Parts: sequence; structure tokens; C-alpha cells
Amino acid sequence: MSNSGAFYLASNVGGRIEKTQVKSAVKKYEKYHVGGDDEERKANYTDMVNKYYDLVTSFYEYGWGESFHFAPRWKWESLRESIKRHEHFLALQLGLKKGQKVLDVGCGIGGPLREIARFSGTLITGVNNNEYQISRGEELNRMAGVDKTCNYVKADFMKMPFSDNTFDAIFAIEATCHAPDVRDCYKEIYRVLKPGQCFAAYEWCITESFDPLNQEHQRIKGEVELGNGLPDIRSMGECLEALQLAGFEVVWEKDVAVDSPLPWYFPLDKNQFSPSNFRVTAVGRFITRNMVKTLEFLHLAPEGSQRVQAFLEKAADALVEGGRMRIFTPMYFFLARKPLL
Repeated sequence: MSNSGAFYLASNVGGRIEKTQVKSAVKKYEKYHVGGDDEERKANYTDMVNKYYDLVTSFYEYGWGESFHFAPRWKWESLRESIKRHEHFLALQLGLKKGQKVLDVGCGIGGPLREIARFSGTLITGVNNNEYQISRGEELNRMAGVDKTCNYVKADFMKMPFSDNTFDAIFAIEATCHAPDVRDCYKEIYRVLKPGQCFAAYEWCITESFDPLNQEHQRIKGEVELGNGLPDIRSMGECLEALQLAGFEVVWEKDVAVDSPLPWYFPLDKNQFSPSNFRVTAVGRFITRNMVKTLEFLHLAPEGSQRVQAFLEKAADALVEGGRMRIFTPMYFFLARKPLL
């Protein structure tokens, strides 16, 4: 665990939020979940999601790397290898070809964007409404040497500043789960995609095993939503219906998590140990927790940093519980085509 990594985490907690305002931002974000309801979260989703990613991005990058998503994983395969393979799989399903104009909806700091651009030779635009993540993504693009082929647009993916029929392919990786209305989100993606071309995504969903009357299931769902900036986790059936109502032809769809030789939630399971994802193990979490506490005490990290660390840990445990009970998946995959006009 390098000093440079610790310094990056400490100096970037809160993103573009003023360091003196981080604690109040955490409280406001938590209020959306603890004091609010689904409708309030949906109505305020732009502010909620922006605050969430300002608060957590440095933690994500510190513990997870540049690609903030899960992946099916083979035995003896590292977490990073599985993440790259997951991104390559999506690119192959889209049939990407060199020179095509591609859109990444909800691109984070651009880890998948950069990997898929290098893998496929495509020109990729990332849409993101968070200013801090875009600035970090632009820096990482320059470092990776893809700043001439990859770019970002700051925009709400519910209302994108692109003309109709602009892109040759569109993808979203664990991002459109933030949409307040999934059908309207898919309709906007449909609008900017060229006829005859495809949209592929990995969605966060509750499964058929989820029982809305089960209080334990509801607790886990609520903790996942709080710790991941989500308005409401939808079912796979709701996503499928929304795609069809938006006008897409669904080529195929499946929860690809069920085929994973190792459970998708292993990287977050504090009872597992792996050198490749040490920072999210029980020992790694303990060290990070105490490091953040010390940095906050010394005023090297803003007040409120420990609170962010705490709800992220709680969310990680809830994801593990949801995965073990098979009531939640982060990998509902679909490939959908916009019909020729």
C-alpha cells in the first residue's frame, strides 16, 4: 500500500466539493436514502449521484483501480484480468470495428473506455455528469496515450447533447442503474444510436429470488442503494420491458453472473484473501479505515472521510450478502439492436 496511493486518497476525497463542505455533503447524500423515499431520490437523482461520485471516486480508484465494475472470474485469474476480459466480451458482442464512433454511457473515470478503445481501435466518447470524474478521466487518457481517440462530454445521460442517429455502437457498464426512469434512459440511447446498430450493457438488478415482503431482502437492497448512489434497484424483467418499450429489438439477454466459476462478489468478501485485491480484504479494509481516520485527524483528509469509508464498507457487505442469497446481480447483460428505419 504505497504512500502515493494514500496521499491520492486523502487529497481527493470529496472530488470537486470544497473540503470544508464534505461532511455536510455526506449528510445530505445520506438524507436522500435515510430520510427520503424512492420518488424523492428519483426527483433529485442528479444532485444525489453527483454528490455520491464526488465523495467516493478516490476510494473506488484506490481500492478497485480505473474500472469500477464487477466481472465473472476464472480460478487463478486476477481481478484485473477478469475485468479486462469482461470489457473485451462486451466489445466483441457489439462487433466493434476500427474507426467506429462509440458512446460510453456513464463512463466514470474511463477505465473501460480506454481498454475498449485500445482493444477495438474505435473512437469513444464518454458521457458523465460529474466534473471531477471527467477531469480525472482526461488526465488518465493523456497518461495512457488515448487522448486523441477518446474524449468526454459533461452531460446528463437522460438528455444528451447529440444529434439523432450519431453513434455506431453504444455501451453502458453498471451505470444506467442510476437513471431515475430506465425506459426514458433507454429511449435517449435509442435516439442517438444509428439504425441497425447495437446497444449493450451490464445492469444492476434484483433477481427472481428477491422477495419484496422479506425484511432481510429489503434491508440488503436498501444498503446497496445507499452505498452505491442508486434511486431504486430494478428487476431484470423491468429492464427487458423498458428496452422493448424504447423500441429496441433484444438480440439476447442473460444474467452472466450465474456462469462465473468464482462468485462475482469474492473481491468484496472480507473472509477471502487475495494479494491482487488486498485493499478490499478484511486486513486491507482495517488498514484503510485506520489510515483514513488518521488522515482526517491530522486534517490531511477532509472531515467526513471516515463516514464515506463507513457507508462504502457497509455497502460492500450488503453486496456480498445479496450475492450469496442470489437476490442481486451486477451483471444482467443484454445486446439490443435499433431496427433499420
